[in-house]
Amino acid sequence: MDRDLRGWWPCLLSGAVFAVCMAGTTLPTPLYGLYQDKFGFSELMVTVVYAVYAFGVIGVLLLTGNVSDAVGRRPVLLAGLGCAAASAVCFLCASGLGWLFAGRLLSGLSAGLFTGAATAYVMDLAPRGGASRATLVATAANMGGLGCGPLLAGLLAQYAAWPLTLTFVVHLVLVAASVAVLLRLRETVRDPRPLRSARTQRPTLPARVRPVFVPAAIAAFVGFALFGVFTSVSPAFLTQSLNVSNHAAIGLVVALAFFASTGGQLAVGRVGLARSLPLGCAALLAGLALLAAALRWDSLSLMVLSALVGGCGQGLAFRGALSAVAEASPEDHRASVISTLFVVAYAGISVPVIGVGLLVGPLGLEGAGLVFIACMAVLATAAGIYLLVRPVEARNHG
Repeated sequence: MDRDLRGWWPCLLSGAVFAVCMAGTTLPTPLYGLYQDKFGFSELMVTVVYAVYAFGVIGVLLLTGNVSDAVGRRPVLLAGLGCAAASAVCFLCASGLGWLFAGRLLSGLSAGLFTGAATAYVMDLAPRGGASRATLVATAANMGGLGCGPLLAGLLAQYAAWPLTLTFVVHLVLVAASVAVLLRLRETVRDPRPLRSARTQRPTLPARVRPVFVPAAIAAFVGFALFGVFTSVSPAFLTQSLNVSNHAAIGLVVALAFFASTGGQLAVGRVGLARSLPLGCAALLAGLALLAAALRWDSLSLMVLSALVGGCGQGLAFRGALSAVAEASPEDHRASVISTLFVVAYAGISVPVIGVGLLVGPLGLEGAGLVFIACMAVLATAAGIYLLVRPVEARNHG
């Protein structure tokens, strides 16, 4: 038993490094209200600052999605931790809106570098025959880290001094510890090559993948859009409409969506691929309906329920989408097809969020949220119906 656990230590330690980096990307979530008070910017600016992160991720995925296969996992992950540290420094030095934009962009670069390379590294370091457990470690590290970010920042902002300083000092300490851990872990890419020899692999979509990709991408887009609005707009809604002033409570509500996503992803194995995508779309619809009700009737309990149900739906839909697209892809195009799916997903985090920010002025927070929910509900319904009529597995074997 002890020997088995020792064999898993490198995998678990790489998962912890993954979680630290992803936590950094959501740390500012419960702090946006404090930054608004300090710098005096609008709700639209909150959504734009938030969305800059997604543009950083998309840029890295488009340009360097497969570089770790050539140069090695550790150099890419160390570069990601460097970007995470630089992001924290930007927030520590923030004296105006420009610093927040820079911090969010660097945070997006760190997440983009980590998303593929860290997942592969966790899988590489697992003991032989442990692929399915390693997938669980990578999933928990990714979504669990995203959930821990707002929870940690909320707790520190509420119960410790210097809320806009201590949060990022703590993250810098965690990043430094992660660098030390990475330097002790082995490189898993055999014969890594110099960076100049790496060739970027542009996202492509072979014709045979398209029937599977389109509904899967729509489901991924809606799920990430729900997360985007939840993390950028819900703190303002909780503060302004529900009079929740406790930063820890705000961080917890946002964190619940990410933790529920982890649960949804874990459930895919039991639910099965053919059912996880349509079920995920149905749960996303239910989560959107609960969010609409929470906005309409100013209900905290419905807000929490929408985080749990919508998060679970996002997890089911996204892992189902990832599995479906990977299975349908030719082996020599799999990495670029998966990168394309991530690009669509992260577009879901940015474009609708900015749209909501633009609508807040004329329609108010509630009206903007309801318009967003209606649009996402149409997309989720279309994807769900398509998947029920033409199940993924049937298409894959057809």
